[in-house]
Amino acid sequence: MALPFFYIDDIAAGDIVLDEDTSKHITQVLRMKVGEQLLLTNGRGIKASAEIINDQRKKCEVKILETETELQLSPKIAIAISLIKNNSRFEWFLEKATEIGVNEIIPLICERTEKEKFRHERLQQILISAMLQSQQCWLPVLHQPTLFEEVVIQSNKNGQLQQEFHYEQKYIAHCLPEQKQQLAAFSTKQSSIILIGPEGDFSLQEINIALQHKFQPVALGNTRLRTETAGMVAAALLRNV
Repeated sequence: MALPFFYIDDIAAGDIVLDEDTSKHITQVLRMKVGEQLLLTNGRGIKASAEIINDQRKKCEVKILETETELQLSPKIAIAISLIKNNSRFEWFLEKATEIGVNEIIPLICERTEKEKFRHERLQQILISAMLQSQQCWLPVLHQPTLFEEVVIQSNKNGQLQQEFHYEQKYIAHCLPEQKQQLAAFSTKQSSIILIGPEGDFSLQEINIALQHKFQPVALGNTRLRTETAGMVAAALLRNV
């Protein structure tokens, strides 16, 4: 049986006192006791095996036994996706994208984005839960909401200070009836970013801006998808799941 898996931001050698929520889950929900073992990750590739040395309800303490480093999934994949009105659907996308192994998620603010409210702390917790559930050690980078043009323009710049969204392959999935290749037809061996629009799709101006900055127009299948479904399908195709 797999050991219970928990997230902690800082894993250091020696003894660690876990936060109250994690401590309660270990001692009250799982009813673990002194001497039992568990796994920890910092979401940045470190996995540690640990042993409980103090099963206090609010301040469970563990001793690090061994640490290892897991490589990040490659190639690097970013999904730049519009915020949507329905919070639960956007949260579902975050969960599935994390399980699939997306490296970076950029919430987009587009011309037709209808909702811009963004609860970063809550959404970060959804990513953490999905990372642990899927037994991964790398937490996707979740950006603050970013203007569409900022992402597109930055993707085409050079220099360390301007490469936040720089990828080798760049795609835009839109619904206009123009000639597009299926995303599944492209090689998935290079780092990639794909733009996913809001419920009303990207505006013609946004599409033209993306094309001017060398984004390749793509289709995600033969049916029209909701924003969150399109994001999940794009993640699966780019990760070659």
